[in-house]
Amino acid sequence: MSEARRYTPRGRSVRDASVEHGGTGRGDPFRPALEVLQGGRADTGRRAAGRAADSPRDPDTAADQHPRRSTDPRRTANPRGTTDPRRTANPRGTTEPRGTTDPRRTTDRRGAADARRTADPRRTAGPRAADQRAARIGIDREQPGPRSRERDGHTAPDERATDPRARTGLPRTAQARSGALPLKRTGAARTPARRTTPVRKPRKQSRVRVPRLPRANRAPKLAEPRRRLRLATVLALLMFAAIAIRLVQLQLTDASAYAAQGLKARLVHDVLPASRGAILDRNGKIIVHSVETRYVAADPQVIKDPEKAADDLFAILADYGVLRSDLVRKLTPHKGADGKTDIRYEYVAHQISIEDSERIAKLSFAGALEIGRDERRHVPGYDFASNVVGYTSRSDLSGQLGIEKAYDAQLRGIDGMHTYERGQGELNKPLPQGVQELKPARPGSSVELTIDSDLQFLVQKSLGDRMAALGASFGTAIVLDSRTMEVMAMASYPSFAANDPGKSDPEDLKDQCTATVFDPGSIHKAIVMGAALQEGLITPSSTITVNSKVKKGDTTYTDHPPQRDGTPMTIPGILALSSNVGTIAVADMLGKDKLYEYQRKFGLGQRTGVGLPNESPGQLLPPGEWTGSSPGSIPIGNGVATTAIQMAAVYGAIANDGLWVQPTLVRKIIAPDGTETRPPAQATRRVMDPVYAQQLRTMLEGVTTLDDATGHQAAIPGYRIAGKTGTSKLPKDGGYAPGDVVSFIGMAPAEAPRYVVAVTAHVPGGAGGSVAAPLFKDMMAVTLSSFGVAPTGTEPPKLTIYP
Repeated sequence: MSEARRYTPRGRSVRDASVEHGGTGRGDPFRPALEVLQGGRADTGRRAAGRAADSPRDPDTAADQHPRRSTDPRRTANPRGTTDPRRTANPRGTTEPRGTTDPRRTTDRRGAADARRTADPRRTAGPRAADQRAARIGIDREQPGPRSRERDGHTAPDERATDPRARTGLPRTAQARSGALPLKRTGAARTPARRTTPVRKPRKQSRVRVPRLPRANRAPKLAEPRRRLRLATVLALLMFAAIAIRLVQLQLTDASAYAAQGLKARLVHDVLPASRGAILDRNGKIIVHSVETRYVAADPQVIKDPEKAADDLFAILADYGVLRSDLVRKLTPHKGADGKTDIRYEYVAHQISIEDSERIAKLSFAGALEIGRDERRHVPGYDFASNVVGYTSRSDLSGQLGIEKAYDAQLRGIDGMHTYERGQGELNKPLPQGVQELKPARPGSSVELTIDSDLQFLVQKSLGDRMAALGASFGTAIVLDSRTMEVMAMASYPSFAANDPGKSDPEDLKDQCTATVFDPGSIHKAIVMGAALQEGLITPSSTITVNSKVKKGDTTYTDHPPQRDGTPMTIPGILALSSNVGTIAVADMLGKDKLYEYQRKFGLGQRTGVGLPNESPGQLLPPGEWTGSSPGSIPIGNGVATTAIQMAAVYGAIANDGLWVQPTLVRKIIAPDGTETRPPAQATRRVMDPVYAQQLRTMLEGVTTLDDATGHQAAIPGYRIAGKTGTSKLPKDGGYAPGDVVSFIGMAPAEAPRYVVAVTAHVPGGAGGSVAAPLFKDMMAVTLSSFGVAPTGTEPPKLTIYP
């Protein structure tokens, strides 16, 4: 093929044809096809010269065939600057003798070689590139050729003699193809020489200087696609492997976790509020119960015009105590306490009626509101037993005071829960085949009190009317069943509207019977006489010599009216006239330690546990803390702080034959299924023997029967009444408040008591016999009549004040 490229079909060389056409290459009709075979490059430069050198040459006859080739400068120069095409390619394949050298030709060859080395990147690639090319063609670069020596400026005359190709007579190209190794001469023996790099002989200068064809631009070297394909394949495999591993992890390892998260996102938990239990009287009548209402909540982030929304809501919610300013604040978008979180839920109103909630649902911005089921406590009797029952908060109906607070856990009940799956977007509705879990709400239990509603109403009304007329700061009235110590009625003044406690003064909310303490005064004298009887220091017939006054410490105590010095008095007379001097004399016989002991036995200085929170224990001074005046003040009820329920329990013990029984307000707790649970058993303790308790009751009858006695106004015709009046002070800020605390506590019928009534009030001025005794009479009469206690029908005992 190389030979075919060298000649045209007409026998002329391609180079000769090119020269004839001015070196443009247009004379060769096959040049386009040959350029395609060569990869789009013209056959110029070194490759063309190499093919010319590869033609068969006979070095032995080269000089004979070309006798004119000499170093004559005239024959090597072309006056026109062109090259004879006939000297470019020798058709006979002869070469110029190596012994002949033309300086110009040497210079030309060196310049051309330098130009080719500069233009050809393969020649400038360095030794490594040359080694690689030599290895491909099977030659050795270590053996320098004649051409390299010629480039260095040295001439080897005997080069032809040592050239193997000259001895074999074969062209250089044929030797390279045959792979024959030349023999290296070593001494006399000829040994095969190692393969050396064939050296291209210098190209002979033709007589006609042929202009060098311009070197065509090489086509850009294409990138190697195989490496990129391998890299892309590896990356794709790694990517698919990662995806496969992640899919396995999602489907097998984390499938349950993601399924649980998805289910959690779809689940909706609707709280089913438990209805709060009712509070009933001893006959099952409703005192307090819950009624269904609605609450309104809003999302401030959704409301576009808070001012207009506040105006629309205020027109409906004004009757519920909602302020417009509060509505504007709640409906305006705002942040939480941390200053970062948007508030998305604000309660607007609680416990509104169903009718008003329907009006709100029709507002234009109702989509930003939430209206849900709510409750509110309703007291049919307005302020009926409000101080006993207490009240609840509006937001969550938790008990805040009274029975509502003390039994909040039983009344509250347990909320239910409706859990179901709900879709999103257009499927924002319960999913039919989704999770459905319903835990019904369990309503709260009802609390049945010991109070009788009818009696409570009459007692509370009588107390309120009388206290309002007297201008009292507080008043109490308690009715006890002396056998069971159940509270039949317990009223406080002032009371409050249980349906709206926020409108009342905080002092009006407390239960005065259990939370307010006062000096008991003369009603405390029954404890002194009972202790002395039990200890055997006195008898109903004993007499005590009294004086007009007695001094204890720095305080002088007198009677009203005062007795003459050395006046003997009976024990019933001392109680009837409420003699301070006589009571102090009995207390001196008893001693402070015994007095303190019986005070504790009768329940002073400790809570009774009647069933209401915030009950005060009162204050009782131990004997070691007594001062010089204490032996005079404490026996007559000064310097002792008690509550009305404590003193009522003291007289209940006397009425119950000396057995102190814990008073109680709660009879039972009724569960939603009707199951009844009784409260824990009441605490009891023996204070007096029944005989001494009966003797004490008899002596107390003189308070209402003897002449000049302090409790005449407490007497009820047909009934024997035993009781005691009292007048004392109200402690306040380390001293005493203006006014008097007046009391009367009694029992009826005295011979076999059924009920104990205790009345106490703090009035601007008065006495127990004139203020509290009439109230006692009215309340006791109503109590005896209401429960069918027949008149006694027996005469009261004959008692005297003086022996």
